[in-house]
Amino acid sequence: MKFKLNLAEMEERHHLTFDTYEEGKLTPKQYLDRVVFHQKRPFTRTQFRNFMFAQSKPHPEMIGLVRNLKTEYELKIAVVSNEARELNAYRIRKFKLSEFVDFFISSCFVHVRKPDADIFRLALDIAKVPARHVVYIENTPMFVQVAEGLGIRSILHTDYRSTCSKLAALGLKNNEGVIHGTS
Repeated sequence: MKFKLNLAEMEERHHLTFDTYEEGKLTPKQYLDRVVFHQKRPFTRTQFRNFMFAQSKPHPEMIGLVRNLKTEYELKIAVVSNEARELNAYRIRKFKLSEFVDFFISSCFVHVRKPDADIFRLALDIAKVPARHVVYIENTPMFVQVAEGLGIRSILHTDYRSTCSKLAALGLKNNEGVIHGTS
């Protein structure tokens, strides 16, 4: 479905609003009112919302890798994310993340976002482990730098194989071989 939106205008409105939305300070309706439905559209909120949710794609190899490492090494798994409440709940449910993740530190619940170091401190407090005992996997270089500044061992994720190699170098070898994971 093509929505025929003015992408420059939408991007500007999104940029001005998204942080507040991800921090859980706007409802999905309020966010869409500000970014998309500030004028009459030839499509419905439901159509647009369904399109937004359909953009969520699993990374089965990484899901399988984390599941296997958790089992193999009896790890505690935490997810630190910048996400809006409704999308966060959808992804947790859709990809069955709560089956292997011990806790979620999501910006929509804690009202602070990466790269703010407070979100990492909060995760450490909840996990009740020293920073040096944590391995943080992230695909955004700045977030890796912030975590490392707190003493958290971090891996900049660029692809599955390099992440597996970096984990193995830290003593977390994937003994299951190639992982196909779950979706």
